[in-house]
Amino acid sequence: MTDSQKELFDLLNIVGPDATECSKLLSGEPSTGVLSALTTLRERLGTFPQGDAPGSGADESEWIEALLRFAPEVHRYHSSLGIPPDISAATLADLGLQLRINRRVHGRFGLDTWGWMTLHMAGNLFRLGRLQFHLVPLQRDTAVGASGWELGVHIPEDGSLSPALVDASFAEARAFFPRYFPDKPAPVATCDSWMLDPYLARHLPGSNIASFARRFTVDRCTDAPTDAVYFTFRQRGLDNLEQLPRDTSLQRVVLERIDDGGTWQLGHGHLCL
Repeated sequence: MTDSQKELFDLLNIVGPDATECSKLLSGEPSTGVLSALTTLRERLGTFPQGDAPGSGADESEWIEALLRFAPEVHRYHSSLGIPPDISAATLADLGLQLRINRRVHGRFGLDTWGWMTLHMAGNLFRLGRLQFHLVPLQRDTAVGASGWELGVHIPEDGSLSPALVDASFAEARAFFPRYFPDKPAPVATCDSWMLDPYLARHLPGSNIASFARRFTVDRCTDAPTDAVYFTFRQRGLDNLEQLPRDTSLQRVVLERIDDGGTWQLGHGHLCL
C-alpha cells in the first residue's frame, strides 16, 4: 500500500481486508468501465442530483474503483466551498462503512450499495453529527416548501438515535446549509424510512426510534416488505427468518409482524426546520 493510498483510506475510513482489496484495485490503470463511471461522477458533481448515478456500463468492482479515484476530487470540491475538512471526511467515510456492511451481508469484499455512494460524490450530501442531509430540489408538496429546496434525512447505522444526538444534528444542519448554500434555502426536511412506519412507534413507544419518528409528519406510507429486515439484521430478502435472532425488542417486533402476516412499510414524512 502506497502512502497516497493510506492517506486516501484514512479519509474514507477503509480498514483491514477492505483496504487490502481497494489497494489492489488502484494498483493498475483504470479500465474502460472505470473511466466511464468517473465521467458520470464528474458530470454530476455540483449539480444537486436527486437520485443514484446510472450504471454507465461499469460493474460493481469498477464502481468501487471509480469511487476511490473520485473521492479526492469531492474532498477538494468541498474545500472550494469552504466546508470544514472534518465534515468532508465524515461524509466520505461512509464508503468505508458501506464496504464493511457489504462484507457482513455477503461475506465478501464488494459494494452492492455503490449507487447510494454516488450521492455522496455529487457534493450535496453531508454527514452532520449523527445524521446525513441531502440538499435537493423539493420533492413533495408541503406548506413550507415554497423555496423549492429540501433536506433529505438519512440515518447511518453507526450510533445511537438518542434525542440529544438528533437534536444536535438538526441544529448543525440549520446552521450549515444557509452558510454554505445560501441561495438554496431549505425550510423543510424529509425522510423516507421504515423507521417512520407508524406500527413501529406504536409497538416500541419509548424507544429512540419512536422519538425520532415523532419529529415527522407522516404524509403517506408505501409497502416495503424487506427494508425492516435488511436494516435490522443486514439480510437481503425474507428467507430463513426463523434463523434470525430475537434478542432485542426491535428484532422481535420486526419479525413478529411478519410472522403475523403483516407487511412493513416506508413512512414518507416531513418536518419544518
